Amino acid sequence: MALLAVVHAAFLLALLSFRTYQSEVLSEPLPLTPESLEVSINSTQQCLYLQWRVHNLTNHQELKMVFQIEISRIETSNVIWVENYSTPVTWNQVLHWSWESKLPLECVTHFVRIRSRVDDASIPELRSWSNWSSWEEVDAQKSLGQDPLVVFPINKLVEEGSNVTICYVSRSPESNISCAMEGVPIHGERLSPNVFAFILNNVRFIRETGTNIYCVSPSNMSGTILFVSKVLEEPKDFSCETQDLKSLNCTWDPGHDTTLQYQPSQRYTLFESFSGKTKLCEHKKWCHWQVAPDSQETYNLTLIAENQLRRRSVSIFFNLTHRVHPMKPFNVFLKNISATNATMTWKVHPVGNYSTLLCQVALHGEGKVIQQHNVSVKVKGQYFLSELEPVTEYVTRVRCAASNHFWKWSEWTGQTFTTLEAAPSVAPDVWRNVKTVLGSHIVTLFWRPLSKSHAHGKILFYNVVIENLDNPSSVKLLSIPAPANGTELTLDQCSYQIHVTANNSVGTSPASIIVISRDPGNKNVEEGRIQGTEDGFSLSWKPQSGDVIGYVVDWSPQDPRCQLQWKNLGPNTTSTVIRSDAFRPGIRYNFRIYEISTERIAYLLERKTGYSQELAPSENPQVAVSNLTSHSFTLSWKDYSTDSQPGFIQGYHVYLKPKVEQCHPGFEKVALSDDSVCCQYKIDNPEQKTFVVENLQPESFYEFLVTPYTSVGEGPHDTFTKVTIPDEYSHVLMRIILPMSFCLVLLMVLCYLTSQWMKDKCYPDIPDPYKSSVLSLIKYKENHHPTIMNVNDCVPDAIEVVNKLEGSRIQFLGARKSLTEMEFTKPAYLYLLPTENYSGPGPCICFENFTYNQAASDSGSCGHVPVPLKTPPSQLALLTSPENLLKSLEQNYVNSSGESPAGENSLNYVSQLASPMSGDKESLPTNPPGPALCSEYRTQMAVSLGHASPSPSENSSLSLVTLLDQGEHRR
Repeated sequence: MALLAVVHAAFLLALLSFRTYQSEVLSEPLPLTPESLEVSINSTQQCLYLQWRVHNLTNHQELKMVFQIEISRIETSNVIWVENYSTPVTWNQVLHWSWESKLPLECVTHFVRIRSRVDDASIPELRSWSNWSSWEEVDAQKSLGQDPLVVFPINKLVEEGSNVTICYVSRSPESNISCAMEGVPIHGERLSPNVFAFILNNVRFIRETGTNIYCVSPSNMSGTILFVSKVLEEPKDFSCETQDLKSLNCTWDPGHDTTLQYQPSQRYTLFESFSGKTKLCEHKKWCHWQVAPDSQETYNLTLIAENQLRRRSVSIFFNLTHRVHPMKPFNVFLKNISATNATMTWKVHPVGNYSTLLCQVALHGEGKVIQQHNVSVKVKGQYFLSELEPVTEYVTRVRCAASNHFWKWSEWTGQTFTTLEAAPSVAPDVWRNVKTVLGSHIVTLFWRPLSKSHAHGKILFYNVVIENLDNPSSVKLLSIPAPANGTELTLDQCSYQIHVTANNSVGTSPASIIVISRDPGNKNVEEGRIQGTEDGFSLSWKPQSGDVIGYVVDWSPQDPRCQLQWKNLGPNTTSTVIRSDAFRPGIRYNFRIYEISTERIAYLLERKTGYSQELAPSENPQVAVSNLTSHSFTLSWKDYSTDSQPGFIQGYHVYLKPKVEQCHPGFEKVALSDDSVCCQYKIDNPEQKTFVVENLQPESFYEFLVTPYTSVGEGPHDTFTKVTIPDEYSHVLMRIILPMSFCLVLLMVLCYLTSQWMKDKCYPDIPDPYKSSVLSLIKYKENHHPTIMNVNDCVPDAIEVVNKLEGSRIQFLGARKSLTEMEFTKPAYLYLLPTENYSGPGPCICFENFTYNQAASDSGSCGHVPVPLKTPPSQLALLTSPENLLKSLEQNYVNSSGESPAGENSLNYVSQLASPMSGDKESLPTNPPGPALCSEYRTQMAVSLGHASPSPSENSSLSLVTLLDQGEHRR
């Protein structure tokens, strides 16, 4: 009891002491003013860091306090930031606070102060604000150095879309400093005489190396780099799965890469909340997580993405057995491959304690899925593929997934194979074209190649069997190598059945049968016109008999070089639309419609022709002008073909440009494309290819042009042809002048023929001595006695003596020159003179015959024989007798012929000698005066003119002397 009393007394004493202390504290509250305020600068982050303490707190005392912080810029009165900071405070605790400045701290001076109050309702006496601390000045410009111009912030890192403030600090106040960002000028406001600030709103990412900002003064330049980062995104499609229940493979979409030269790429970290484990991922898109061996099935994984500016995270919660993604199957094989079947086998990887997987088999052909089947597999899988096409390449693939809790299919794995060949399954599509030539049928067969699905392999050849229906034992087989698609047959007037089959390495296709009857069925059917549209050619027909097995429509362009096309139709079809990508505008297509009877004979029903799209004519006809008169002319273009034009020719336009602008009757005035005006006449009949232009003015010219037209338009306006109209009477003059000219020419021809006849009758040509039969007896050089006319055969007629004056140039007997080398004068004479003791000119005898001696007459030559003066007249007759004369001539001829080459002698016909004593001639004078007289003789004997000057001989009594000139000859 005593002890209890003592303890009770002590407790009461302590309680009294505490109340006394509390009353003292409350009655005299101690000031809690922040003290020891320190301010520092982080230029990289552009932050102010503050730290302070609160004194007057008792030991182990903790109070909740509020601190009010003011920040001023440039001047203390310019407060730019006020913030209340609440935090619990204990005795001797150092408090921290930071503030990020939008304006770079280096630009201007900042001031900071702080005050506090207790935020505790149990101590109302201390809930009022304390006194402000003194202002703390923060001046970052003191550490700038002596650079005359500096731009801040330096190498700042911001996110795309942020607003950034920059400034420049100049050591001297200059007003002509300009700044730009990536070459684009920027504008701001002046904060002080030496400081200018710029606000950049919503900055964009330009490049990883940063955005260039620079300022330029007249004497300096400075700049900085602003690193703009892509905004760090929250990872998308974050997922984790397992292939063997031993590890997790987590994947995600990182979004934009925030890598910069100044900032590394974002980092990713996996955190599992149940186990508390963390793993730093080495890759930006995926990460492996090792499954715990304690068979943990439930996981809560968080993916954290962060960089220097931002932090993002995303979490998933899942059961491990529900995220099984098996590995792809392996050892895929095809066996027992035939033309239509194959067997596929494969293996799978085990997944923990899972005994069965679900596998999917897919068969692909021609780029699409043909078959798809699901199969349950433990370790090995097998599937039988059926209903395949022969000679077709297939791709078979397989994939697997968990059968209990389906999550994802595995990746595909597959194999390619090709089925074997088989015989063609369908008959070729065959058609024919029949022409009758000289009593025979020219049959052209066409067939289309079988499709790949029907050929069942490579077609090697086509068999064409020709069976004569009138003589069944007559069968002919033709083998046509592929890839030919037709052949030509020549058949007689019998009926034939033709079988066409396609063959590959395995077998033969069914036969396609065509019957060619005696009558080929190409009866004369009137051709109709059709107009094509964008959808093609619409054809319709009326059946002529109900007993048909189908219809065939064939067509081809107007060009015979193009191949025939056809379309098979059913027996109940009476219309169709022919479509083809080969149809071209401006090309005429001819269509024929056939019905196929039950005997497989084709009968022609209708013919059609038309254009898919008509065009205007591309060329004009060649026009000929005829029947040109003074008032009209005719135009014709009969060689112009209307079938080969790019449209149906509906007629022609005849354009005429007269000298005057007035048009002729039937013409109308039109304007051409070149704004010229001419007259037009319209011909509505396309078969009319002549036109007469009438009512023309004589002696004028016209220009014309003929152009065809279709439903689309007319032909080109080429160069006009000019026609000049003749005078009104010129055709009359031509009708008169032409017959007169013809008659005149005919008269001239008749006159010429008449003159020739008269000449032949009255003045025949002189015979050529070389062509005489006499010369055949004369042989030069081989015959020493050349044949001449015998003097005994010549009966002398007369000798005419003519007195000749002396004065001509004489060649003496010793001269050896031919007559052709001398100068002579017509008429020519031959004088016979004695050669003995001749001393001068004397009487001579001259022989002349101008009728026959053509050569001598033309050359002006005549032989002269000098006669001695002493010879008495009584002897003149003896000297000039024919016998003596001819002997002398004969001797001279023989001598000359031996010295002259053959072919250079000219012959002269010497006539019978005329007797000088003839009564009808003058008698010779007995005493001729000088100059001497000469006796003239008209020669008819053949002598050589080429040797007119023979050489002298001892017994010669005569010599040849040169002829007298024509001027010296006188009778």
